[in-house]
Amino acid sequence: MATTLTRDWADAYLAAAPQGDMFAGASAEMAPRWRMMLDRLSTQAQGDPAILADHVGRQAAEQGLAFRLTGDEQERAWPLGPVPLLIGAAEWAHIERGLVQRAELLERVISDIYLTQSLVRDGKLPASVVTGSPHYWRVMTGTPPPRGHHLHFYAADIGRGPAGEWRVLADRVRTPVGVGYALENRLALSRATGDLLSALHARRLAPFFTELRRGLAADCARADPRIGLLTPGRFNQSYAEQAHLARYLGLLLVEGDDLIVSDGRLFVRTIQGLKRIDGLWRWMDSRFIDPLAFDPKSRIGVPDLYDACARGGLMIGNWPGAGVIESRAFAAFLPQLSRALMGADLILPNIATWWSGQPRERDHVRARLDDLVVGSAFDQDAPGLPRSHFLPGSALDPGQRAALLDAMARRPMDYVGQELVKLSTTPAIIEGQLAPLPFTLRLFVARDAAGHWRVMPGAFARLAAHGDIRAALMGRGDMSADMCVVDDKPAPPDSLLGGGTPAIRRIGGMLPAKAADNLFWLGRYIERAEATTRLIRAIAGGSIEADLGPSLASPTMARLVDQLSLWGAVPGGGAAVGPLCATALGDARQPGSVRALMANVANIGEGLRDRLASDFWRLVRLPLPAFDGAVTETLLDASSRLIERFSALSGLAAENMGRSDGWRFHDMGRRMERAIAGCRLLTLFGGDNASDDDLILLLDLMDSQISYRTRYLSGPALAPVRDLLALEPHNPRAILYQAQRLADHVAALPTLRADGMPEEPRRLADALVARLAPLTGDMLAIADIADAESRLLGLSDAIGQRYFLQVRKTESADLLA
Repeated sequence: MATTLTRDWADAYLAAAPQGDMFAGASAEMAPRWRMMLDRLSTQAQGDPAILADHVGRQAAEQGLAFRLTGDEQERAWPLGPVPLLIGAAEWAHIERGLVQRAELLERVISDIYLTQSLVRDGKLPASVVTGSPHYWRVMTGTPPPRGHHLHFYAADIGRGPAGEWRVLADRVRTPVGVGYALENRLALSRATGDLLSALHARRLAPFFTELRRGLAADCARADPRIGLLTPGRFNQSYAEQAHLARYLGLLLVEGDDLIVSDGRLFVRTIQGLKRIDGLWRWMDSRFIDPLAFDPKSRIGVPDLYDACARGGLMIGNWPGAGVIESRAFAAFLPQLSRALMGADLILPNIATWWSGQPRERDHVRARLDDLVVGSAFDQDAPGLPRSHFLPGSALDPGQRAALLDAMARRPMDYVGQELVKLSTTPAIIEGQLAPLPFTLRLFVARDAAGHWRVMPGAFARLAAHGDIRAALMGRGDMSADMCVVDDKPAPPDSLLGGGTPAIRRIGGMLPAKAADNLFWLGRYIERAEATTRLIRAIAGGSIEADLGPSLASPTMARLVDQLSLWGAVPGGGAAVGPLCATALGDARQPGSVRALMANVANIGEGLRDRLASDFWRLVRLPLPAFDGAVTETLLDASSRLIERFSALSGLAAENMGRSDGWRFHDMGRRMERAIAGCRLLTLFGGDNASDDDLILLLDLMDSQISYRTRYLSGPALAPVRDLLALEPHNPRAILYQAQRLADHVAALPTLRADGMPEEPRRLADALVARLAPLTGDMLAIADIADAESRLLGLSDAIGQRYFLQVRKTESADLLA
């Protein structure tokens, strides 16, 4: 039952809350905390829950929070609820002890499976429970991890029953999905609610991430290791989370294509050549990491990565093959394994599980089918089960029931039965009203530098709209929420800076070849979109200062339209001014339209999430301005606002990006595109027979009207215009200016040559500057402009060949630093 609109949220909610709700069933210590929190949220929202939900949603969007469901092409907005879930210190201490015990138990079981194998030999664990799992990899048998740690990171999904008992619903070690979202949820909620979390004395999350990073580094061979976060790529469901974590922890975000193994060591391809990687935080399944040792169909892995593991020079968290422990069948044996290996019962018990590979347990599942959830023992397709791999037995019709029982009789080891779980609820805002929703928590445990387990004092809370508590992360219609552990006293300040002062450095981080490629083309596409927008504004009449009007009959205007067609912004053939501009601005079917170009910018930007500031990302993803397609103030406003946005992007790059190699490639992309476009516009409108209208338009398109007027009192003349737009070394729109900046950037980039000779990009850039610099406007011919364009295209190709293509293995011998 939802709470009606009122400022007294707490009393209204309690009047309708179900039994076992987190607030309604809170202890005497925690009840005042819940009431204080809801009172403050109500005051902030002026009694309207929808206002609070909208405010928190905006904060999440500004942080770039997003996710994908399976099959989605576009990211979805992150559904963050504004009401955090509170757990007191005493209750949390019990959960924390249970998670530490469980993480250590899983480490010992995984180690036994791949090294000593005594559990199977002694009959404590059936061999088919191990070998039946698709996440068991025989190739890892006898391959010990550095310092003996198969696990560096562990996540547990837990649920709370109406009586307050906590149970583990699932163990997750293959990928740590959710920990980044938990962090981002906390950041968004903190920004949206002011000092609320401080007033609640919520424990901080930063110390956990500090220990996580130190724990990864401690198992690496070198004292100052280089660690990468291995991602499946930007189309992965949680890529935004991975990029945020890589940026927050200072890890190198890498894909399989970025990496190469040589002589048993792992390297990342960078613009400086091959650089050694000491460790990987793995965010892809073991199946995909090495097509030579695991699944040969993988296209996102690193060939010979297993060889680097086997030689002992590479830390991987978690160790390949650790996912064997995630099978539902294992849950049936963990209680007895805990007693055998830990000498104690589980502090946090599983939901009760019966593996049908044993006769007595199989009979139990068949007899109590209506009271259980039947699932795949190894999370694979099994006859009689839906794609989700589990369903309540009571939901089966007679035909389905018969089919399932027949399949279980033929291959009983493929099935488990688990108890039905009734979940506790927590307050949430649904459609503008406060209502109880069932929830699960994903909790996270990581090793610190000493190898001890640390539990993050918070969680990723999933509020289930559909009751599917066994989903991996988010389902359609689900919400997320922050979970806070609250103390009696304020938490001490902490951050990633704690734990000693690092050595001072004044060097930028390494730039992988793929990131350099993306930054270069990000700059080119932004500049191309701006140039196209300037042409559209000129056609609409916003910047031509002659008697041309909006008619396409003018030769100057006709050439302008032809250029838009050559750039792919409009199709060939005549059209009225309004529809023409509307197409060039907003028709995504035209590859050169502003909409299509900005879609390319957004696509490239998604691959650079770990390197782009949130302000930059927000500007890139803003929707295009609305306009009516006619030659009106609306259309002129739309193109002008877009040019203002491009100027803002340029300003952010100029003022906010550190002068690292990444900035150089981004700026090179813009300079390259601006120079090439300048050559084409000069050829089109600055020919030997150029009219006054041509020259006026050319000055407008290259944003140099004011510079020309302050220098020349007369009207536009061909030689001065050519000089200003092609050869003026102080005009930031001139071709020579772009060439000089390109030469400066190339000269500052690292070289692979040890003989002091210039590499091809530098040689070409210097030659272009030398070709243009001695000329003046009265000396410059159209042939010189065509030659400059040809040289620019050759320079662009040389930059790609040198910095973006993969470095050969033979070049790695002296690049092990």
